[in-house]
Amino acid sequence: MGTRTAKVRRILVANRGEIAVRVIRACRELGIETVAVYSTADADSLPVRMADRAVCLGPPPSAKSYLVKESLVTAALRTECEAVHPGVGFLSENAAFARMVEKAGLIFIGPRSETIALLGDKVMARREAQKAGLPVTPGTEEAVGNAEEAAAVVETLGFPLIIKAAAGGGGKGMRVVRSQAEIGENIRLAMREAEANFADGRVFIERFIERPRHVELQLLSAGRGKTAVLGDRDCTVQRNHQKLIEESPSPAVTDEMRRRMMDGAVALFDRLDYAGAGTIEFLVEGGAFYFMEVNARVQVEHPVSEMVTGIDVIQEQIFAGTEGRTTLPPGPAPVRGHAIECRINALSPGKVVRLEVPGGPGIRFDSFLYAGCNVPPYYDSMIAKLIVHAADRAAAIAKMDGALRELVIEGVKTNAAEQRAVINDRVFQSGDYSTKFIEEFERRN
Repeated sequence: MGTRTAKVRRILVANRGEIAVRVIRACRELGIETVAVYSTADADSLPVRMADRAVCLGPPPSAKSYLVKESLVTAALRTECEAVHPGVGFLSENAAFARMVEKAGLIFIGPRSETIALLGDKVMARREAQKAGLPVTPGTEEAVGNAEEAAAVVETLGFPLIIKAAAGGGGKGMRVVRSQAEIGENIRLAMREAEANFADGRVFIERFIERPRHVELQLLSAGRGKTAVLGDRDCTVQRNHQKLIEESPSPAVTDEMRRRMMDGAVALFDRLDYAGAGTIEFLVEGGAFYFMEVNARVQVEHPVSEMVTGIDVIQEQIFAGTEGRTTLPPGPAPVRGHAIECRINALSPGKVVRLEVPGGPGIRFDSFLYAGCNVPPYYDSMIAKLIVHAADRAAAIAKMDGALRELVIEGVKTNAAEQRAVINDRVFQSGDYSTKFIEEFERRN
C-alpha cells in the first residue's frame, strides 16, 4: 500500500495508559505529532515519554483531570492541535465533550456529537436498529419511569427480565428480575444506580437471555455507503460484564448468521450516516442473534480485528475523522486465521520491577508498562493486552499458552495465571460456553 500520510499535523490524545500509547504509535506512522495529557500520577508514564509534547491536567482523580472537558479543549488549543482523539473510556462516548471539541473549531476523531448522543440512549439505539432490520430482544419501546409502569410491562413480557440503564452500560444500573415480587425494589435500585453513574435515571426492560454468547462486529465508516466490516469478535468470557478474553472470528457464529449480522450492521450505519470506528454488540443464543448496543468509539479489543484483517483500525479511524475517508472498500473485509486477546489486569497497584515480554511470529503486546514504571491505584485495572494470531483457533490457543508462559511482570500482581488456566480449560477449548463461563469455571476450579 506504500507510505500513508495524513493531512492533520497535530493531535491531542485525550486519554492515558495503553490506548494512549496505541494512538501515539499510529500517529507516528502517519507523520502526525501528538500531545499527551496526564495527571500528576502519570507524570512519568509511557505516553508522556513518547508524545511530542505533554500537558498536565491536574491531580490523580479522573474527575479532576482526565474527565475535565474544558481542560482538555484548552490543552488542545494552546498546543495548536487540529484534532482530539478520545481513546476508550473516559470521555470517548460523551456527546457533550464531542460537541465542545467541535465548537472550539477542532476535529473530534469519532462520530458526530449528535450521533453519539443518539446511540448513548439505549432506547433510541434499539429503535434505530429495528428500523435497519436488526432483531432486538422483546422489551419496552420507551424508557420506564417507575415500578407501576414496569409492572404493566411484565404482563406482556413474562420472566425472567433484565432492567438496564437507558443512558449507560458496563453492568451499571442493571438488574435481573425473576418474579413479580422483585420488580419494585429492583426498578428503584436500577434507577438510583443509573442516576449516580450517568446522571440519567431512566431504565428500560428486556427479556433476559439466560445463556447467551456476546458477539460484536467491528465497523469502520466514512459515511453512508462507505462502511467496511472487519469481521466479528467473541467477547463471551467476562466477569461482572467486564470482558477478559476476546477472539476473532467467533466460534459460535455460522456463515449465514454472520452475513445477516453484517447486512443489518451496514444498514444501521448507513441510516446514521456514521463516520468513524464503531462496534455493534449482539447477544447470540442458538441460531438467533439480538442487537444489544452500539459502542460509538474504538474498543479495547480492536487488536484481534487488526490481526485477522491486517487493517490498522486507529489509522483508519483517524482518516475517517479528519478527512472523511478511509482506505477501505465498503463491505466485509477478508479475514485470515484466528486471533485471541487476553486482558492482563493488575490486581494491586505498585512498581513494575521486572518486565519480560513474549515474542515470536503472530504475538503482540499492547501496554504502557516498562521496568520501573508505577501502576497507580486510581484508574482501570487493565495494564496490558496480549494478542496472538495463528492459522486456526486451536493453534491460536496453543500460541497464547506459550506467550502467557513467557510473560513476566514482577512488582505488580496480575491475572496472567488465571488467563492461562482459562485458555487451557476444556470447556473454553471446546468453544461451547456462555457468558456464565467464568462463574462455572471458578466452581470447577
